Amino acid sequence: MLDNYTLKPLLRTLDAPKEKTIQHSRRHRKPIKLSIISQFYPPDYAATGQLISELATQLGKLGLQVNIFTGQPGYAYGEDKAPKIERDGKIQVRRSRTSRMWSRRIRARALNGLLFCLRAAIHLCKSVNRGDVLLLTTEPPYLPILGYFAHLLFGLPYVCLLYDIYPDIAVNLHVIPEKHWLVRIWRWLNRQVWKNAQSAIVLSSSMKERIVAECPEIADKITVIHSWANPNWIKPIDKQDNWFACEFDLANKFTVLYSGNMGRCHDMDTILAAAAQLSNEPTPIQFVFIGNGAKRKQCLEQVCSLGLTNCRFLPYQDRSVLPYSLTACDLSLVSVSPGMEGLIAPSKLYGILAAGRPVAAICEPHSYLRNLLAEANCGEAFDNGDGTALANFIRRLANDSELTAVLGNSGRSYLQSKFTPEIIARQYWQIVSRIR
Repeated sequence: MLDNYTLKPLLRTLDAPKEKTIQHSRRHRKPIKLSIISQFYPPDYAATGQLISELATQLGKLGLQVNIFTGQPGYAYGEDKAPKIERDGKIQVRRSRTSRMWSRRIRARALNGLLFCLRAAIHLCKSVNRGDVLLLTTEPPYLPILGYFAHLLFGLPYVCLLYDIYPDIAVNLHVIPEKHWLVRIWRWLNRQVWKNAQSAIVLSSSMKERIVAECPEIADKITVIHSWANPNWIKPIDKQDNWFACEFDLANKFTVLYSGNMGRCHDMDTILAAAAQLSNEPTPIQFVFIGNGAKRKQCLEQVCSLGLTNCRFLPYQDRSVLPYSLTACDLSLVSVSPGMEGLIAPSKLYGILAAGRPVAAICEPHSYLRNLLAEANCGEAFDNGDGTALANFIRRLANDSELTAVLGNSGRSYLQSKFTPEIIARQYWQIVSRIR
């Protein structure tokens, strides 16, 4: 029975400019030199770095010359060193030294980020490193402030790519009080940064609403551009034919996957509550957690205290393993902690869609994820703390392979029409090309 999950028509209009228009513009204009600054970049496993790498590749194909300034691996990595300078076609990567002082502690990570910003500032002092347009991520969170000063000192136009919003995240996590002097200064600086930016790119409609509420005058310069995944690289694979699933004994049980950072912004309690309710099912259901993060140790302790035998924890996998790890399950999970809606946007969602697996999202009632999942017809969203509803949905899919396949296929089709690297890169190209 498919109930309310009838496949929806997938005739959707794309906002991106046509390839012919892009090629015409490239023939008649000098190539734009885009400088991107981000603390993380491959071989670091951090999702932001992986996305920047893919974006740079696609923008290079569209004719932009892309210079990337980043650090050595310092977040999650198998290799602790990478070449200081790399060139690949129109892309050049320059890496600074990276501080790794107690990188799992909040204050130490903040200090490491400040040191990276200092090195990035020195990098921009040389005119040859600036390019025509500067694109700054929020890795580290205060990096966009560097764009503001580069604009004041050198007249350099810049674009803010906001993966998350600080200091609001730190306030909501009770790392720093709302009325602290540092919060007031940071928010004032944010407003100056956003007002002087040529454009601000955010990852969700919820994030745009947050920023407009704080700085209404920049509403017209904010563009929502989602993250993406490459459906030609991540493809559906039957678990029986998947070496990763076979190696870790995932092929013969209904498998629920949480892949990625188990951080302070992610609701792990609701997931473990569902796992506890599903620990003695007639049809075995197992939960697999791949990754690391501030809550990983807490999750392990909770699993032990509850005596759960249906949960497994695996370390971060190399990027080359992703097409196999994401397809070694029957259902994938995305979670956002209460109070974090509009402050973060889980990039893992798009890889799940490419893998052709249904999605269960744990989020607040007003989350953009609910509309996205409903439009894509690829899964369901659940309130934070409602482990029972999540468990019932998992139980339902475990007993209905046809429904599971329909939701997974629908999600992949939705991604192919909305969130491929080519589609998203054209949206970035459109913003950058308007600036020069």
